[in-house]
Amino acid sequence: MAVMIDPEKSSLLRATPRLIQILRVLGRHKFLGALRGKRHWPAPKEVRETFEELGLTFLKFGQVLAMRRDLLPDAYIDELELLHDQLPAMGIDAVRSTIEAGLGAPLQELFASFNETPIAAATIAQVHEATLKDGRHVAVKVQRPGLEKMIDTDIAALRYLVALGESLFPRLRALDLPVVVREFANTLNRETDFSHEARSIVLFRTALADVPDLWIPDVVAERSGETVLTLEFSAGERVDVYARLHPEAMPKVINTLVRLMLQTIFEEGLFHADPHPGNVLVLPDGRLSLLDFGMTGELDETMRDSLTLLLEAVVKGDARAAKEAYLEMAPSSVNVNRAGLLVDIKAVLYEIHRSDLADVSVGEAFDSLLRAGSRNGVHNPGEFFLLTRAFVILESMIRQLDPRHNYMGSFREEISRLSSLHFSGERIKEKTTKLVRELERLLSDAPSDTRRILRRVAEGNLGRLQVPAVEALGGSINRNLKRLTDAIAAAALLIGGSMLVNAASDAGWHHYFGEALIAVGLVATVFVGLAALRGDQGRGQGRR
Repeated sequence: MAVMIDPEKSSLLRATPRLIQILRVLGRHKFLGALRGKRHWPAPKEVRETFEELGLTFLKFGQVLAMRRDLLPDAYIDELELLHDQLPAMGIDAVRSTIEAGLGAPLQELFASFNETPIAAATIAQVHEATLKDGRHVAVKVQRPGLEKMIDTDIAALRYLVALGESLFPRLRALDLPVVVREFANTLNRETDFSHEARSIVLFRTALADVPDLWIPDVVAERSGETVLTLEFSAGERVDVYARLHPEAMPKVINTLVRLMLQTIFEEGLFHADPHPGNVLVLPDGRLSLLDFGMTGELDETMRDSLTLLLEAVVKGDARAAKEAYLEMAPSSVNVNRAGLLVDIKAVLYEIHRSDLADVSVGEAFDSLLRAGSRNGVHNPGEFFLLTRAFVILESMIRQLDPRHNYMGSFREEISRLSSLHFSGERIKEKTTKLVRELERLLSDAPSDTRRILRRVAEGNLGRLQVPAVEALGGSINRNLKRLTDAIAAAALLIGGSMLVNAASDAGWHHYFGEALIAVGLVATVFVGLAALRGDQGRGQGRR
């Protein structure tokens, strides 16, 4: 079965032997000296070697911590980024046992041929080349046995160590380490459930079907399960190896990489969180082949809208808008030092805009925002860390493939294409329909909201409202008034433009000016609709 970690059932008693083993390793690598203060922390190399010695779960946890520059000094992050996930290969007996238990049939009945030597072996699984009975060439990903018990025990031990650390050092509570461990456990759940990976592959194949220079191997469903995943074989060459042999092909390759990342994020709310060279192959016909969807991220529509606003604010250098968009991406944050956050974001944007645009890194900009947020009390969502990691890995790979390539030029070109698609006639019609429904709700709700306020005033209850409630009520009224004002302005532009077009007897300036007013009115209508939908979704999530 796939690994499913239940926090409520993780028993300290069951984890005690493993916990003792962990404490011994920590003591040998001088971790316990850290109890005396930061000056006694072990060297970064000792930290990396500790994670490697503790095995699979801690290797993965170290890789997660390597994304959190807001938690650890750079020297430790740089060392943790060196953690490898290569393990000795499983023997064929263990591979056969896992496949037969997962698919319910003998290995020789499932495959016409099966290469016993793996083509790759990592912490979670290893991959074998095989042939199906119908002649199809496939790759078979086989999960290592015993992961469920091992990971469940290690997560229980990690939870205890975090709780112990917070009780001894209350300042650690500001780091939200229990949240880090919980998100890590959820990530492992997804990564070790091959059924989840198979679903992700189907979603990505659908989302990127119109990218002509990309091919994603399809899932062979009848030979796949929770611990076995069979895919079409990708007979390609690693993209970094291909780049050394064919440097002239790199501009096209890089543009495709940027397109697949941005298109899936902003159109589908999906992204590949580990786009390193080993997961990107170049096929003999020049197309790219994207592999390994065990680590993916998902963004809901509200977060995508906030991300769009954040990118726009960063490009414009608008620190206040960037702050608000950033906080919309972290709605669970309370007690945020907004003044300090604004100062830190201004510093981040200053560094970005004083640099050559070709040298700007989206991943590093996001990383700087995450650090600024953590310093000022923002509870950063796990998806934002994954997204930041994905951009950092992608940009690092692009610079490795072609150091002279204008990455930001590719980025701007794809954003422009997506913007044009976003404002197509079909999209505008869809958003306008949603706006009309929103205005209908606004007009129908306004009288009852007003009567409720007046009734409280008449009964003398308004003064007994708690301050948060008054602020929420005032905020709701302000939002509704602004929304209504914006909607009326957009409608006026549409009506005025239509009148000028209809009144014009020829294609004179009245006609062209009227068409311009209609275009501006349509764009304003879409933005009003997006703001209304985003507001409703955010409040709906808050109520849940």
